[in-house]
Amino acid sequence: MNTPKPLIKDHPEQDLFFFNCRVATMAGGKYNIIENGALVTRGEKILWAGPGQDLPGELKKEEAAPIDCKDKWLLPGLVDCHTHLVWGGSRVNEFEMRLKGATYEEIAAAGGGISSTVKATRAARGDALFSRAKKRMENCLQQGITTLEIKSGYGLDLETELKMLRVMDRLSQEFPIHIEPTFLGAHALPPEFKDRSGEYIDLVTQTMLPAVKDQGIATAVDVFCESIAFSREETRKVFQTATDLGLRVKLHAEQLSDSDGAALAAEFNALSCDHIEYLSLSGARKMAEKKVSAVLLPGAFYFLKEKQIPPVHWFRELGIPMALSTDLNPGSSPVHSLTLIMNMGCLLFGLTCEEALAGTTLNGARALGMEDRKGSIEPGKDADLVLWDIDAPADLCYLAGLSPVEMVVIGGEIRYTAR
Repeated sequence: MNTPKPLIKDHPEQDLFFFNCRVATMAGGKYNIIENGALVTRGEKILWAGPGQDLPGELKKEEAAPIDCKDKWLLPGLVDCHTHLVWGGSRVNEFEMRLKGATYEEIAAAGGGISSTVKATRAARGDALFSRAKKRMENCLQQGITTLEIKSGYGLDLETELKMLRVMDRLSQEFPIHIEPTFLGAHALPPEFKDRSGEYIDLVTQTMLPAVKDQGIATAVDVFCESIAFSREETRKVFQTATDLGLRVKLHAEQLSDSDGAALAAEFNALSCDHIEYLSLSGARKMAEKKVSAVLLPGAFYFLKEKQIPPVHWFRELGIPMALSTDLNPGSSPVHSLTLIMNMGCLLFGLTCEEALAGTTLNGARALGMEDRKGSIEPGKDADLVLWDIDAPADLCYLAGLSPVEMVVIGGEIRYTAR
C-alpha cells in the first residue's frame, strides 16, 4: 500500500455507490455474505445494499459517486466499545515488574496501577493529554474503527475528570469517529481518600455526577466493582445517582473475583458488564433476563496472565450478546489493535471468527446502546463502512494485528483512504 492519508477533510458531501464488492453485513451478528454486491448511501445513511444485479433501476440513475471495490470486502465500521484512551504518563515499568512476578494487586498496593496514571494525568495540561490522545485516535481511524467509547477515571477529582471529558469532546470535534464518553469517577480510590471510600463515593455522587450531568459531557457512567476498588453497595449508590440523573450505566464486573456485580448491573438495566471472567451462572441469568451485554476484554486477560476464562458457553446458551474490545489503557491492556483483540478472543476465549467479528461490530454497538444505528450494513443505519483488502472476513481474526484497510467511510463520507 501507499503511504496512508490519515484524514480527509473539507471534501464535498456526495452520495456513494459501491459496486463490484463482496459484503458481510453482520446483520443479526452473522456474516450474511453477499457476493457481487453493491451498496448506495444517501446522506449519512445506508440507502440500499444487496446483490449488484438486484440494484433498483432508479438507483442506477442516481448521481452518486461510483466506487469500484475491485472484488474487495465491504463491512460495517468497527466498534471499540471499552477504552481508556485519554491518559497521561506511562506504566512500562509496571510491565517489567509483572514480568518479574508482581501481581496486579501488589503493584496497586505499592502505589502503582491506576494511582500512578492518576498522578500523571492530574499533572498534565489538557493540551498535552489531547496531543497524545490524538495520535491514538489517528491509529483508530486507520484501522477501521468508526465508533469508540472512551472512559474518564484517571482524574479521581472533579477538576481532572472534567478535564478528561473535555479532551474527549475536543477529540470528537477533531475526528469523524463517533465517540461515546463515559464517566468513570469510581475507578479507584484516590490516595487522598485512603481508607475513606465512603467519603469518596459521596464526592462522586454529590459533586462529580451532578457536574458531569450539568455540562452534558458524558453519555454513561461506569464503576469498577471489585475487591481492590469499590464494593457492591458503593456501586449501587453511584448507579442510583446516575439513574436519577438520567444517565445510562455499565460496570467493570467480576474481573478478579465474583462480587455479584453483574446482578446489580442487571437490576439497573445496565448497557453492559465488562471483563466478567469470574461471573456466576446466577449473574449470567440475570444479565440475560435484562438483556445486558457481555463485553470481553482479552487484552487485559493476556497482559495480566489471568487463568479464569469468561463463561462463553453460558453466554451462548443464554443468548447474551458478546462484544469484544481493546480495553486500551496504560496498565493492564496497552493494546492498540482491535484486529489483534479479535485474534485473542478466538484463541484465548474460544470464540469463532464470526462471533469475534460480531463482537467488534453489531454487539459492540449494542454494548453502547447504539445497535439501531451502527454495527451492521442495513438500510437506514449510519453509513459507517470499511473496505478491506482481504480474502475472507475471517482474515480479520486470522491475520493477527494486521489491518489491511483500503477505505473508511463515516456518516456517508470518505474519511480515510490507504490509496
